[in-house]
Amino acid sequence: MTLLRRLALGLLTSTALATGALAQAGGTITVYTSQPSDQMAAVVAAFNKDHPEITVEVFRTGTTELMSKLQAEFAAGSSPADVMLIADAVAMTQLKADGRLYAYDNAPLAGIPAAVVDPDHTFFGTKLITTGIVYNTTLVKQAPTSWADLEKPEIAAQTIMPSPLYSGAAVIHVGTMVQQPEFGWPYYEALAKNGAVAGQGNGTVLEAVARGEKAYGIIIEYMAMNAKAKGSPVDFVFPKEGVSSITQPVAILKDSDNIEAAKVFVDWELGRAAQEQSAAQGYFPILEGVAQPAGYPDPASLKILSADPAKMLAADKDTKETFSDLFGG
Repeated sequence: MTLLRRLALGLLTSTALATGALAQAGGTITVYTSQPSDQMAAVVAAFNKDHPEITVEVFRTGTTELMSKLQAEFAAGSSPADVMLIADAVAMTQLKADGRLYAYDNAPLAGIPAAVVDPDHTFFGTKLITTGIVYNTTLVKQAPTSWADLEKPEIAAQTIMPSPLYSGAAVIHVGTMVQQPEFGWPYYEALAKNGAVAGQGNGTVLEAVARGEKAYGIIIEYMAMNAKAKGSPVDFVFPKEGVSSITQPVAILKDSDNIEAAKVFVDWELGRAAQEQSAAQGYFPILEGVAQPAGYPDPASLKILSADPAKMLAADKDTKETFSDLFGG
């Protein structure tokens, strides 16, 4: 079974290849996103090159804070958000379960793996993001090869990770790891006991490792790989036991006041221009025929850790509380 068929934490199964026509629309849409601000600015610029008739306003923060903001807005009566673009399929699943997402049945899915598409067409994966280990090449002479390496007292004491209290990618990673029989919560208990710490998002992890404040970090791959390409003293490891994965799904909110323009944005995110931009920004693309970034392994060579998103969603509150008990936050 190919990597892309195993993606999206088991989200699954539609095999239809829709060919939805590009909606004609204009006006303004507001995108709530967890994608880094500089990357999102480039996304908006590229989108507007193709669609100058649509103004895109962006609100960007970590996924957990983003979801809290959204829930508060829903409780107050409405949200200005039209589109969600977040690194958390579990959060999207919750929005779907709450009846907050629009079913876009005519989304253009040719060349998009069914594994990254919600079967009810309420959200769609836009890229593949894996979580592994970053290390400072000045401080570390022998690179780690596995998640188990981080448990060693001398390594754990120099390790930082993102927190699921802030990062959607961390929600997925922790949720995936605790479902693995060889890891579970005992793995995180060992990390905490031996001195590992949690920051906020993946950006705080990269900063700490790049500056030499910590020698090792748990991080999404593109941040480490991009920093390495720019000359930062870091390198990245895809651990031999496997990596967790997210697909940064995009979705339209059902109560959007500009559904047609939101559809245009989703269409663009799933198309070749956006996918090639994703690869240029350091992401594994999900559209068939678009090459992975230079220096990245063949996606088919990666072992993806399996996880049940329904169990992850059901355990979300307990997961965050347990993590907070171990690492603070």
